Amino acid sequence: MTEYRVRALDGDTWPAFAGLVERHNGIFGGCWCMGFHPKGPGWGVSAELNRDEKHQRVLDGHAHAALVYDGDACVGWCQFGPTDELPRIKHRRAYDAGQVTPPDWRITCFFVDRSYRRQGVTGAALDGALAEIARLGGGTVESYPEDVEGRKTSGSFLYNGTVALFERRGFTRSRPLGKRHWVVTATVTP
Repeated sequence: MTEYRVRALDGDTWPAFAGLVERHNGIFGGCWCMGFHPKGPGWGVSAELNRDEKHQRVLDGHAHAALVYDGDACVGWCQFGPTDELPRIKHRRAYDAGQVTPPDWRITCFFVDRSYRRQGVTGAALDGALAEIARLGGGTVESYPEDVEGRKTSGSFLYNGTVALFERRGFTRSRPLGKRHWVVTATVTP
């Protein structure tokens, strides 16, 4: 198993993050991992505007991610942030129907370089995100992974990770969200 290193997304790590995104066509055709942030000027307009907006958010401290490195190459990440930084989530109608109190933090997506899938990058990214959340003060953490128990699923579509991945790290299922996703929660202490 490869020994990965994890670093926070910031101005210094931006070039490595951008390199991974560019190697994968902007991620899902130019999203630049902006889909969960509030709508900005690049929303639905162009990959270049999404890139510029993501870069500015990083520089302003309004975009968080744990980046996984193999040597000098960024090979994956886990995006997380306070609820107001990441207000847009999938299955919103079902989520709002059962939500009482918003969490302090959300984990909204993972991305792994296609050459590194199924090699522990997602787990390293989640561990890094939880460590960063603890460093930033901790609190309640929520995510929306997919239950893949008993069926084959392409890793390229598991943008939220799997329920099993989160449960191995102490998260519990709070309630179903859509057909196969769950709201999972944990408390992270500083």
